[in-house]
Amino acid sequence: MTSKTNNNRRGFFKSLAAAVTLTAVASVPSLAAAQDNPSVNWRMQALWDAGTTPYEYEKKFVERVAELTDGQFQIRLFAGGQLAPSAQAFEAVRAGAFQMMKTFDGYEAGSIPAFAFTSTVPFGFPEPDQYEAWFYEKGGLELAREAYAKAGLFYIAPTVYGQEPIHAKFPLESLDDLKGKKGRFVGLASTVMGEFGVATTGLPTAEVYQALEKGVIDLADRGDLTANLEAGLGEVAGYVIVPGFHQPTTATSYVANQNAYNQLPESYKAALEVAAREVSSSLRQHIMAQDAVALQKFEEQGVEVIHLDSSIIAEGRLTAMKAWEKAAGDDELANEVLDSQVAFMKELGLME
Repeated sequence: MTSKTNNNRRGFFKSLAAAVTLTAVASVPSLAAAQDNPSVNWRMQALWDAGTTPYEYEKKFVERVAELTDGQFQIRLFAGGQLAPSAQAFEAVRAGAFQMMKTFDGYEAGSIPAFAFTSTVPFGFPEPDQYEAWFYEKGGLELAREAYAKAGLFYIAPTVYGQEPIHAKFPLESLDDLKGKKGRFVGLASTVMGEFGVATTGLPTAEVYQALEKGVIDLADRGDLTANLEAGLGEVAGYVIVPGFHQPTTATSYVANQNAYNQLPESYKAALEVAAREVSSSLRQHIMAQDAVALQKFEEQGVEVIHLDSSIIAEGRLTAMKAWEKAAGDDELANEVLDSQVAFMKELGLME
């Protein structure tokens, strides 16, 4: 995952938005002229680079939206960083420079604390179906939308998949082995790993390989096993630790500019949600099937795969819970999200 900065970029994006206003407004006359079947054109920036597995599934997403709307709602897909630097996509969509993005909520958790819990819960839900059930059955979707509304953005739906492993230059047999190490983590995972004595940094995804190679960091979170294999992390880190307790399940997000979303017909809004949920399921199943393949390939490269015992995860949850509370702070919405998740974890028997 790519890290975020908090620099003030609003002035820049106001001018950028003005430059693209003609493109956005061009679709409005068609809405007025053909209410039954309007032609709408959006631009969307993906989270990942072109050619990667997650990017291929974003292509499926935009194709499905077009299919569900008889080709009338077209979303032009761009790779991460193509329309705006990845660290600035949040502000760009909010300013209307383009209509939609795929993001990881944890990047903005510093300014909107609730986002720490709508992206992942370290030592939390061990199965992605449990996390997705929180969104769709326990009110998580509405809470995420409430959080994004504060920023003038609309949260469409999550893409939920499984663990992101830890790649390390040392064998990790217990959580005590983390003390004094330097690691790359973002969002709530950064706060949690700090509680275990890790000096964390939120390096951009593109810098993880080099940082491990040069010894700038000792361990890192980056992406799912297949993505990390494709990125060559087996060449610079001799150990893979699973399950990824820092990020046992992951949610990335489809997010739209609120004004652009409000102009859509209800059927197009529904198409976005349907396509998003379909992609969430299909990507999750693909990653599940590919994890075993990726682990075998890592081992063929000479990487040692360390499988942590479930008792170690259970032991660490108590410390993680302190970090959860710290991340929520006194923010009312963040605490509402956290309380909802903890209640569901208890219902599932994950906590007492």
